[in-house]
Amino acid sequence: MGKARDFIQAYRWRRRRQLRLLRGWRKGRELTPVIDRTGEIRKGDVLCFVTLRNEAARLPYFLRHYRALGIARFLIVDNDSTDGSRAYLADQPDVSLWHTTASYRASRFGMDWMQALLMRHGRGHWCLTVDADELLVYPHHDTRPLPALTDWLEARDETVLPALMLDLYPKGPVNRARHTPGQDPTETLSWYDSANYTVQPKPDTWALWVQGGPRQRMFFSETPERGPTLIKLPLVKWHWRYVYANSTHVMLPRTLNAIGDPAGGERLSGVLLHTKFLPEIGAKSAEEKTRRQHFGDPDAFDSYYDALIAGPDLWHPYASRYRGWRQLEGEGLMSRGGWG
Repeated sequence: MGKARDFIQAYRWRRRRQLRLLRGWRKGRELTPVIDRTGEIRKGDVLCFVTLRNEAARLPYFLRHYRALGIARFLIVDNDSTDGSRAYLADQPDVSLWHTTASYRASRFGMDWMQALLMRHGRGHWCLTVDADELLVYPHHDTRPLPALTDWLEARDETVLPALMLDLYPKGPVNRARHTPGQDPTETLSWYDSANYTVQPKPDTWALWVQGGPRQRMFFSETPERGPTLIKLPLVKWHWRYVYANSTHVMLPRTLNAIGDPAGGERLSGVLLHTKFLPEIGAKSAEEKTRRQHFGDPDAFDSYYDALIAGPDLWHPYASRYRGWRQLEGEGLMSRGGWG
């Protein structure tokens, strides 16, 4: 009975992966090229894939950060921005850009569009899939670029770099912080929770589920199961068989989610600095509450949007001030895992 059950379960996951691939192929038809520079992609290039809307204030630093890390090409879907993001991106020489007016929610929150581009352009490349408010850091990122990191991972037959999504916030009400477009957001959002996290394995997907941080502490203390999921798999050596099943939290085949070190040690991991709580968060929350494009059940999150619109103060006396990757490693939020 056990073998039969395992066979049926494996078949169901394989079928789910195949359907995700088919969805990606179909949803790719919703994308209209604005400027396509993918013909300039070269073997060995590390690629960055993004879906965004109205991120003009973040984009200059976002691109600068990832260019410094060694991203060679950006493949970006603009979901009908109205703030000049599209024109700005089209002028960037290393950006290929697509536009769509289709529903973000109906595309699995943009993942179907990402799947279409990953299938078409990502095969054989290390691909970083992030949001515009996520900045990847990892041990030695200030001196060792992504190509060095991916070479090290490949030498160990590893195909995924896991990362903890770490919410950054200011001291004081989020809507009163001062931030200049293009400025390093960590200068404005200088604080984070270094503890208050729970970890549990998910036997069905073989993934690790991490929750906690300021959003759960402030907005979901009574319903922690609705708090944000914080482990992501953003950097992957892409194969045509791969799909993201749940944002970038879970992948198929399920073996990609098994991010623990099989030898029992610590595995190399990074952190996604989450810069959601810039002063614009109130206006963005008001817009998203109206658009209803986020969350599977948007009505259940109205109180969350209302709290963000009001400009909460997420800081607390035990918050840690961000000072770089060595501090994050020392607090156990990332690991070198033998990487120097």
